[in-house]
Amino acid sequence: MSVLSKLRYPLYQLYEARLKRELRGKKRPKHIAVMADGNRRWARESGFKDISHGHRVGGAKIGDLVRWSAEMDVDVLTIYLLSTENLQRTSEEVELLFDIISEVIEDLATEDYTCRVRLVGQLDLLPDDVAARMRESAATTTEKAGLTVNIAVGYGGRQEIVDAVRALIDDTAAAGATPAEIKEAVTVESIAEHLYTKGQPDPDLVIRTSGEQRLSGFLLWQAAYSEIWFTDTYWPAFRKIDFLRALRDYSQRSRRFGK
Repeated sequence: MSVLSKLRYPLYQLYEARLKRELRGKKRPKHIAVMADGNRRWARESGFKDISHGHRVGGAKIGDLVRWSAEMDVDVLTIYLLSTENLQRTSEEVELLFDIISEVIEDLATEDYTCRVRLVGQLDLLPDDVAARMRESAATTTEKAGLTVNIAVGYGGRQEIVDAVRALIDDTAAAGATPAEIKEAVTVESIAEHLYTKGQPDPDLVIRTSGEQRLSGFLLWQAAYSEIWFTDTYWPAFRKIDFLRALRDYSQRSRRFGK
């Protein structure tokens, strides 16, 4: 540890303690959704020629986020790791992402974490062996206690809504409903019951790293009334104090839910 790092560490601890004090007794989000963005830019700006280093450091950060969320009594954590658009990148980078995300899920399935992993997205877009590896690891966590961690992989918000409506129509038609009855069955509530995140509360807070200020198709239905917090910090450099600052900002907002 450098001299500068030794000086920063106690200051970091003091600031973290201060943020925690400010959060005492304040409202906190029960469902946090995170867009873990900026791995490639972090690698380039940090001087790494190989962007895979950014993805690997970003993958290792997921475990920290899960621990921080558990410490702050979060019930559900949704992490956007691979969009359908990301699948259009070079085959080399996509295969690297498959491997890193699989390792993240396997890590969360160990005894080091108290959480249940749920996969949300179109896993049928992934190679069969990759999807099977992810499903097998996630399946070992179904009986674990603690928070629920949704891993959004092969995910697209518009496609999720399309899939939900199709599933709703299929279920209604299978029950022998007429076209008119199927039409009447399509409601806000019934669509919500067929989303990838069915049975879970909508996110209270959406965090996006890297300075981008858009949802990029993430949880389009569920995030309709979510509070959104943007930070210029790239995901690999995201710290616990950044996380706590997002919670502090959330605690100071007045949620109106469109009213």
